[in-house]
Amino acid sequence: MNQNISTEKYVKLTGAGSFLPGKPITINEVDHYLGELTQAPKKIQKWLHRMKALMNEMLEVEHYYFAIDPVSREFTEDNISMSVKAANTALKKSGINATDIDLIVYGSAHQDQMPTASVRIQEELGIEQCGEMSIHANCTSAYKALLVASDFIKSGRYKNALVISSGMSSSELRAEYYNQPIVKKEELFLRYFLSDGAGALVLQASDEKKDGLFVEETYMESVGGKKPSAMLNKRPAYWMNPKEEFELGYHHLAQMFNDQLRTHFHDADGSVFLKGLKRMLDKYPIDLNELKYFQVNFPSKHISELIMDECDELGINRNTLYTKMSAMGYAGPPMAFISIDKILSEEKLQTNDLILSFVTEVSKFMQAGYILKYY
Repeated sequence: MNQNISTEKYVKLTGAGSFLPGKPITINEVDHYLGELTQAPKKIQKWLHRMKALMNEMLEVEHYYFAIDPVSREFTEDNISMSVKAANTALKKSGINATDIDLIVYGSAHQDQMPTASVRIQEELGIEQCGEMSIHANCTSAYKALLVASDFIKSGRYKNALVISSGMSSSELRAEYYNQPIVKKEELFLRYFLSDGAGALVLQASDEKKDGLFVEETYMESVGGKKPSAMLNKRPAYWMNPKEEFELGYHHLAQMFNDQLRTHFHDADGSVFLKGLKRMLDKYPIDLNELKYFQVNFPSKHISELIMDECDELGINRNTLYTKMSAMGYAGPPMAFISIDKILSEEKLQTNDLILSFVTEVSKFMQAGYILKYY
């Protein structure tokens, strides 16, 4: 008699690691590390000086991390080296070797290099053969990397996955990167809250849920089909002449702000974040009384607090808010994994504790989330 035997596995998070380059610096040292924009228009320089004071008050970031030597102006790390360092820490905590990994999924804001980052990380870790994938979707990329890896493990396709995210924001924010005479305000807005860093997780297939943290659910969506991009560069979908690209400033990363961003983030019936989180919780209901940490990865304490005001209607206790923004700036996609690492290393989880995380990125209003539970 034939029997339907389920091959689905549970996904246990057995190790987490993070890496922050250089020493912690204050907002008053940011220009020293990233470089002064001495060739920018005078009105832009004056605006930037005022913006730094405003950002200092609004963000309340104590420290930033940059992979730059402020004297030599050379980079001390890159996305690969930071990823490998975070991965090695996660592997050590998991108790397995790099050669046990049969899947690498890497997530970053965007990438232009060939070969892709996932195989470069594979090479640096000394893994001869494994499945791999690179995902580039701004701040949702880490969440999507976790989604892909956990779904592959649940299906039985892979057993041991290394999920990694890194961000080298400084490389697009330092003075040498810009065509300074034509730089615009929205292209400098990011200099005072983005940081560099990397985070990594080890996921392993398990036959039962016990003695650790498990990936319960993952989620993703895009709600930007009818909204203009609020974070972008002007590169077309083909390779440009590098000289022409620089002269036109198409490589500059722009972040729209003030009224334009508010208009598209807030709809008449609530923010895109709140509505997306509702859809996730409708699809994957949880007992909010078991919620230990609501991990929000917004690049602003002010925005996080506004979001918590909205989340009151969902029954999310604002005391569950977990963010590491003030301690390290905003490293972009890897903040999700860095925060998980900090929770596991600095906090005490108990049976049935839940970690809920959700993120909205504004390049095209992609959203993603995950639910972790401790058994």
